[in-house]
Order: sequence, then C-alpha cells, then structure tokens
Amino acid sequence: MTDKVQEKVVLRKERLLARDALAEAERIEKSLSIADHGEAAFRAETPFSVVSGFLPIRSEADIRPLLSSLRQTGARITLPVILDKQTIVFRELVPGAELVSMGFGTYGPGPEAAVLDPDLMLVPLAAFDATGQRIGYGGGYYDRAIDRLHRKGLKPRLIGIAFDCQEVASVPAEPHDVRLHAVLTESGLRRFNT
Repeated sequence: MTDKVQEKVVLRKERLLARDALAEAERIEKSLSIADHGEAAFRAETPFSVVSGFLPIRSEADIRPLLSSLRQTGARITLPVILDKQTIVFRELVPGAELVSMGFGTYGPGPEAAVLDPDLMLVPLAAFDATGQRIGYGGGYYDRAIDRLHRKGLKPRLIGIAFDCQEVASVPAEPHDVRLHAVLTESGLRRFNT
C-alpha cells in the first residue's frame, strides 16, 4: 500500500468517525441546511437535465429534499446502481417506482429503469479539502464512473455532499483522482477553481 493510499485510509476513518458522532437530530438539521443552500445555488444556474443523487446510508447527509426540489425544476433524477465489483450506472428514479436492494445497505431503481448520463453529479464522500480533492469510500466506483463519462465526451458538474466536519487540511491526491467543482455542506456551496 502506498503512502498516499495509507494516508487516505486514515483520513477516511477519522472523518467518518466525526460524521458518525453527529447526533441524529443534528444530522437532520444539517441535511436540511444542505438542501436549502443547494436549492438557492442551483436556482441561479442553468437548469440541469439529469441529476445523479443518492439515498443516505449510515450517517450520510440526507439530500432527498434537494433531489425533490431539482425534480420540480424539470431535472430527471438518477441513483447509482452497482452492476458489478467495478461499475456503477445511474438509473432513473421515478415517483412511485419500487426500489430494490443494491447491497451495502443501499437501494436503487430496478433493471427496468432507464440508465441515464448525469450532467450534475451529487457525490457522497468521506472527506474533502479546500482545493476540491475528495476521499470516497475506497471502492473507486465514482472515479471509474466519472472517467467513463469523460471518455464519452461528457463533463458532468461534480458537487461533493458532506458535512463541514468532513473537511481535512489536505487530501493526498493520486493521478486518477478527479477534483470536485464544488462541495455542498450545511455552510453553503463552496466552489473550487477546476
């Protein structure tokens, strides 16, 4: 294991423990602030046609109110679906559709749902820094999905979703890491020069 990988493991564990330490009521309040800030920020931008979000697992921020708001602007909402040990795709989440277990405590649209390429990706993460680097959960699913979209000539806007307590001084970036365009926390949307 390289020094950078080992450092990421340590930072991931520390920041996830900090996130886990937030009381449930505090996470709910912070999640609602994230949704409010996101609605205000995205209202000022060109409408997005396809947005990938996620349903919260463990102590993640709950962005369902933000996804609902984006749907009301006309965006099609997708959720990540794990196809195999290497690949996620983004299946459309339509109101009333049944969600199926995807493993790892996650749920998503079933195989009958349309697979769409997002132009806005709301990305879960374990840690982030002030330059837009992120540490995911260690599986590399989002890195590979973003790379696949880039190879198709697509450049989705990448917005990390986190709580302020997940910020670190510096993420040890590796060549395959893709910087975020912004991160959305309970304090607001912070844009990076990417």
